[in-house]
Amino acid sequence: MKLSRSVISWAFYDWANSAFATCVMAGFFPIFFKEYWNAGVDVSISTFRLGLVNSIGSLFIVLLAPLLGAIADQGQTKKKFLFAFTLLGVLLGGSLSLVPEGNWQTASLAYILAVIGFSGSLIFYDSLLVDIAPADKRDMVSAIGFGAGYLGGGLLFGLNVFMTLKPSFFGLPNTETAVRLSFVTVSLWWILFTLPLLRWVPESRPQYQSKKGWKSAADGLKQLRSTFREIRRLRVVFLFLVAYWLYIDGVDTIVRMAVDYGMSLGFDSNSLIVALLITQFVGFPSALAFGWIGGRIGTKKSILIGLSVYVVVTVWATFMNSIIEFYGLAVVIGLVQGGVQSLSRSLYSRIIPPGQAAEFFGFYNMLGKFAAIIGPLLMGGISLLTGNPRLSILSIVVLFVSGGILLYFVDEKKGVHLAQEIKQS
Repeated sequence: MKLSRSVISWAFYDWANSAFATCVMAGFFPIFFKEYWNAGVDVSISTFRLGLVNSIGSLFIVLLAPLLGAIADQGQTKKKFLFAFTLLGVLLGGSLSLVPEGNWQTASLAYILAVIGFSGSLIFYDSLLVDIAPADKRDMVSAIGFGAGYLGGGLLFGLNVFMTLKPSFFGLPNTETAVRLSFVTVSLWWILFTLPLLRWVPESRPQYQSKKGWKSAADGLKQLRSTFREIRRLRVVFLFLVAYWLYIDGVDTIVRMAVDYGMSLGFDSNSLIVALLITQFVGFPSALAFGWIGGRIGTKKSILIGLSVYVVVTVWATFMNSIIEFYGLAVVIGLVQGGVQSLSRSLYSRIIPPGQAAEFFGFYNMLGKFAAIIGPLLMGGISLLTGNPRLSILSIVVLFVSGGILLYFVDEKKGVHLAQEIKQS
């Protein structure tokens, strides 16, 4: 497949924002939150606080996502909204470097706002997939984006890990300073590699006359109400969204809570960081491979294979006792994580009306983030109530199983046909 400049520029945004997802959300924030900003606090309490913080950040996106998407579709402003949320994530993510020890409240507030910036930008990034790739190429293009994210996030994460393990090599006094500097490098990386998308990715014109300002917001709100009715009529889209809501809950919860879970079992934080690096670099070729597999055996079948692997991984994690097993889990997760995410995005892009992509992706991201409210809070709550982190991770299995069962009944061909009917009407 020949890659156009617009596809490469679009994929670079995954390369850019994945630095935040990997280095901050999955890597240094959970460790620093537990050992530095919650120093001396019981592990069950710090786990509950981390789950609560992740859930609050996601709640704001749940409330805003559909409306933002509707407004963007009205006014041809996807890239403007993407940049605004990116800037919020960049500034607040970088501000974590300034939060003093023991001040978990300030760290939580900065992190919540940064997560809102990160998650909000993805609504508009995902919706641009419809503008740069025809339907039959989206499995591969979506996979290229996730693959770029794994590689870009992994490269910066690797540099930051080396910096924290060998601070003197970089002229830094200690590990604490290295972690603080890592938050700054993530922000610089994120904003720098956002520029190609802003310059070279085209944005299709809305089906109707472009509107601005309050008129765009008012019409977006009206369109949001009609889209609720549309989704109820598009039963394939509705069924997929419910399935996605369930299984992506499990995926996101494992991403956000894996390091905290490992620390609760007594594993060394440096070893857990190495495991995250393994996932990143295994995930790069695996995401691309899943894009190819999706084109050969079908997108839905490929996602179901990935969810089956997640069930095995979650059960395995419940009983593991050594860091070697954690490394093994990191490899297996890396094999399927990007594939499940990228193929879900491309499947959804084919069953929604093309002219309302941002709006429908608003619902897509709303459910993804609503799942991210429940999962971390579920893990944190069970850990707090039982004092047993193994029971908290086991609860995630039901999400993969129920989501997979519903996905099995999603009729992709019917969904594509209905989406085209709406486009033509």
